[in-house]
Amino acid sequence: MLASAEIVVHDRLAAPLLEHCSSGTELVDVGKQPGSAPVPQSEINTLLVELGRRRERVVRLKGGDPFVFARGGEEVAALRAAGVPCEVVPGVSSALAAPAAAGVPLTVRRVASSFVVLTGHEGSAEIPEERWQALAHLGGTIVVLMGARRISRIAGRLLAAGLSAETPVVAVRSATTEQQEIRRTTLGALDSHAIGAPVVFVIGEVAGLHPVGPTP
Repeated sequence: MLASAEIVVHDRLAAPLLEHCSSGTELVDVGKQPGSAPVPQSEINTLLVELGRRRERVVRLKGGDPFVFARGGEEVAALRAAGVPCEVVPGVSSALAAPAAAGVPLTVRRVASSFVVLTGHEGSAEIPEERWQALAHLGGTIVVLMGARRISRIAGRLLAAGLSAETPVVAVRSATTEQQEIRRTTLGALDSHAIGAPVVFVIGEVAGLHPVGPTP
């Protein structure tokens, strides 16, 4: 689809995939930086509708999966409301890809039989106390996306809700790239680790297991 696109509207973290575009493809960068959104989501929705009406082959390129904390549902709704046909191509969310790249399985028999994914953008104020209690007693794995700026608050709420300070944590920065960095710590010590975006945090017993990787 990228190779045949007339125009590609792309996010920041999806930029490495642009090498698959043809030389004549028009590129429109609408990417967001941590704490900054130069192009508001409403303008992106309007742009996609306008381009969809004027161009035959438009690609909206997102990082990860377009329907996991990526506003893809809003963009599809805007297109459908305007009568512009579109097709959704599934992606692999960093919630799954980053732990796998670090050798951390999200579920392991008799260790974790479930996992939940949070967005760090919600921080701690927007989540009611009963949800923190439920997360702390989940008995599974907690994955936090986009949490570089608020992970200390999130860790504090989980600790206050009863999760042990010794709970293992793995932070995976720039997963699957040449700049990939893996840090291991505990929930109680997490606020002392300054980790830049983009980073995925894996919280739970699976983070303390020996990394799973290819057989030497």
